[in-house]
Amino acid sequence: MLVAGALLVVAGAAGFDGTVRAVSIVLEIVFVAFFARHLAFAVAALRFAPTDLDADVDVASATHDLPTVSVLVACLNEEAVVGSLIKAFQALDYPSHLIEFLIVDDGSTDATGAMLDRLSSDDGRITCLHRAAGSGGGKSGALNEALIHARGEIIVVFDADHRPRPDVVRRLVRHFRDPNVAAAQGRCVIRNRADSLLARLVWVDYLAGYLVNEYGRQALFQLPAYGGANCAVRAANLRAAGGWNTDSVTEDTDLTLRLMLGGRRVRYDVTAVDEEEGVVSLDRFWRQRYRWARGHQQAWRDYRRAVWRSERFTLGEKVELTMFLLVFHLPVASALGLLIFLMWMTGLARPFGDVNTFIFWTLLFLGPLLELGGGLLLSRSPRSSARLLVYFLPVFFVSIALCTKAWLDTARRRRYSWVKTERAGAIAL
Repeated sequence: MLVAGALLVVAGAAGFDGTVRAVSIVLEIVFVAFFARHLAFAVAALRFAPTDLDADVDVASATHDLPTVSVLVACLNEEAVVGSLIKAFQALDYPSHLIEFLIVDDGSTDATGAMLDRLSSDDGRITCLHRAAGSGGGKSGALNEALIHARGEIIVVFDADHRPRPDVVRRLVRHFRDPNVAAAQGRCVIRNRADSLLARLVWVDYLAGYLVNEYGRQALFQLPAYGGANCAVRAANLRAAGGWNTDSVTEDTDLTLRLMLGGRRVRYDVTAVDEEEGVVSLDRFWRQRYRWARGHQQAWRDYRRAVWRSERFTLGEKVELTMFLLVFHLPVASALGLLIFLMWMTGLARPFGDVNTFIFWTLLFLGPLLELGGGLLLSRSPRSSARLLVYFLPVFFVSIALCTKAWLDTARRRRYSWVKTERAGAIAL
C-alpha cells in the first residue's frame, strides 16, 4: 500500500512519463546493488572456496567431547525414498551411543508409516513417530513434534529425499564448539541431474547457491543462512526460540532471522555434503519455488523492521540481511522492469535512452550468471556444462511469473499452507 501511495504521489506531481522515469531509476539502482552483491560473492568464492574445498580435515579421528545428536526427518507420503533414507542413516559415521533418529510419519496416506515401522524395527536408535492426518503445521509441525522427544544437544535435520555422506554429522557438529554458534548449514548437491533438463538446471542452480551465494555470505558478512535440511541447530537455542514457526512455509529462513536477531550466529560448512533429489518437471518446480517465494516474502514482512532496529548488526550486516530478505522480491521488480521495457519498445513512454536500456538489462542478467558460472568453475564441472546457462533465460521468466503471483496472492490475502515437493522415486545408494 505504501508503494502504491508513493507512486500515486509521484504520478500526480510528475505525470505519466515522469513517473515511469522515476520508477526506472529506482529499478536501475536496485539492479546495480544486486549486481554488486552477485559480483562480490563470486569473487570471494572463486578466491577462497577452492582452499576450503581441498582442505584435508580429519573429522573421523575426533572421539572425545562429541555432543549427543538427534536427527529429525519429517515424512509425508515418502514411500518412494524412505528405504534409502534409512540406509543412509545407518551408514553415518558417528558413535552409536551418541546419536538417535526421530522420523515423523506426518499423516501419510501411502505406505510410508508401515515402511518406517518395519525398517526401524531392527535398529534401536531409530524411532518412528506418527502424526494424525490434518495435524497441521506442515514440516514445522512435524519437526516440533519430534523435538518434544529429542534428547540430543544438537538437532540435525534432513529431508526424506536427502542422502548425507557418512561424515556429515561430524562436520556439522564441530562448529558448536563456539558457544555463539546456534546453527550450522552444510552443502546440498543434486544427485539426479540426468533425469531431465530441468533437473540439470536445478543442479547448476544449487552449485551457484551453495558454492557461491552461501559461501559469499559467510566469507564477506559471516551471515550464511540456515537452510532447513542438511543442517544442525543447538537444541537449547532452538527451544529458546520457540521451535520451528508453524505459520511459515519457509521455516528455515524464519529460524535464521530469529536466531540472528537473538544474537546467535549461523555457520556454513562447504565440506559437509549431502545429496538430494532435484525436481524433474516444470509443475513441480513451480510448486516448490512458489512455496519458497511465499515464505521468503513473508519473512521480509515479518523481520525487516526488526533487522534495522536491532543494535546487534552493523550497517553492512543490515544491508546484507535486507538484500537477503528481498531476493524473492527481485523477480517482482524485474516484472515491473519488463513492463517499462515494453512501454519503451512500443513508444508509450521514454524512461531512458538506448545506452541506459542496455545497462539496465545487462546488470539484471549478468549478476546471476556470474554466480551460476562461478558454481560450475568451483565444482570443476565439464566445459560442456556451460551450455546449460542458455536455458536459464526461460527459467528466469518462470521465476518472474511465480514470484509475482506469490506477491499478488499475498496482496489479495489468499491463504496458503505448506506443500511438499513430490519425489521422482527411490534412488539406490
